[in-house]
Amino acid sequence: MNNRYGTLASWVYNLDKPVGRSFGDVEYYLERLAGSGPVLEPAVGNGRFFVPMLEAGFDIWGFDPSEEMLDYCRAACAERSLDVARVSRGTFEDFSHERRFAAIVVPLGSFQLITDMAAARSALRRFFEHLEPEGRLMIDLDAIEGFLGEGGRVRSWTTGDGDLLTLTDTRASTDYVAQTTVTHLRYELWKGTKLADTEMELFSLRWWGVEEFAMALREAGFTDVVASADYRYGQAPTKGCGTISFEARRPK
Repeated sequence: MNNRYGTLASWVYNLDKPVGRSFGDVEYYLERLAGSGPVLEPAVGNGRFFVPMLEAGFDIWGFDPSEEMLDYCRAACAERSLDVARVSRGTFEDFSHERRFAAIVVPLGSFQLITDMAAARSALRRFFEHLEPEGRLMIDLDAIEGFLGEGGRVRSWTTGDGDLLTLTDTRASTDYVAQTTVTHLRYELWKGTKLADTEMELFSLRWWGVEEFAMALREAGFTDVVASADYRYGQAPTKGCGTISFEARRPK
């Protein structure tokens, strides 16, 4: 159940964050990666970020642990006559690829789905091993302020058939020592006035301090660590920024 992205969760994600929807990250990375060699996107999801990069001509590959999310990504690729074989099933903990990459990009806070510190450090080392010499790791993290709300929101989306999908989030716990939150996500599909399906997921995230994450990158072997606020490269994060983008390099 934890960070599962099952049938209803993936459906809601695809409605809320369809392929091509940008939060500033698509344009930012199109610019940052211009002229780059092969790119890997872990946690590719429904292809929101992946497909525009592939359409722009990047030699990009991706993986995700959720088959339901991958189904959306593959369908989006097929609709655009793009190579569906570029995405596969894998996790941060076990992914492996024969080739090495000029860049690895984890946009929109997906790295924070790793809540165990040892697992996060292991993933950073695995990223390091999959980069070419002088290859770049690029990771977006949400600022701490985004973790401190109490939840309790109800959101809704209308499906293509006119049915209603709802999502209710309830904060279950906040661990200030482990720097983690756990939220109960209840998805419901309504056909008219009748509940047709429901799904419960646990959504767990970890927040990082800016210097803490920079230290973790250096510990994994990376150099030239730069933290940027809200997709403005080189602008130091300050109180009130929403997204912190880290860029680091594997040495020669």
